[in-house]
Amino acid sequence: MIILEDMGQKVEKHTAKNQWFYEYGIEVVRAPLPVGDYTVAGERAMDVLERKAKRGKKPKKLDFLGTYSIAVDTKENIGEIVSNICGKSHSRFQDECILAQNNNVLLYILVENEDGVTCLEDLKQWQNPRLQRYEKIRQMHHLGKWLNVKLPTRPPTSGGVLAKCMITMEKRYGVKFLFCTPLEAGEKVFQLLENGADNDSWC
Repeated sequence: MIILEDMGQKVEKHTAKNQWFYEYGIEVVRAPLPVGDYTVAGERAMDVLERKAKRGKKPKKLDFLGTYSIAVDTKENIGEIVSNICGKSHSRFQDECILAQNNNVLLYILVENEDGVTCLEDLKQWQNPRLQRYEKIRQMHHLGKWLNVKLPTRPPTSGGVLAKCMITMEKRYGVKFLFCTPLEAGEKVFQLLENGADNDSWC
């Protein structure tokens, strides 16, 4: 199998996944993907690479639209997906989900984490580490202290709220949220691209 990895992925941050791919004989080719971070390099995607190479041109994101139907988007931790869904990067993330939907790409969002979260039910119990600091600042403000420390306009997103938002996005855009540890990510990406999430190894 040849896997295409989006060129937006910073190589130094994904060494565990790439090591797993290397150990299992999976070739990784970097390309500008319009949706997701990883997909299988099928015939149509390889045709794009070969035609561009013959002309001495670099492929662009739009060149790969319509060349694949399954993609995996990986998130470094739960904090990143909080930002994607409930933070400043919501619009960009939403656009990617809509782009996948409009082009019939099944998009898996694989959230790597070391918090013990393996599924949406686990996520509901997740404690946002920023919440403790928020509460401390709020209490100190109530006592008339730490007034030079700005209190956010709203509390950090809880696991329950994040899970609810994910369920809404799954229904609205057809994406699928899954979870694993960083060390499992390479294998999980491979499984999703080869077989999808319809097996007992997913919660």
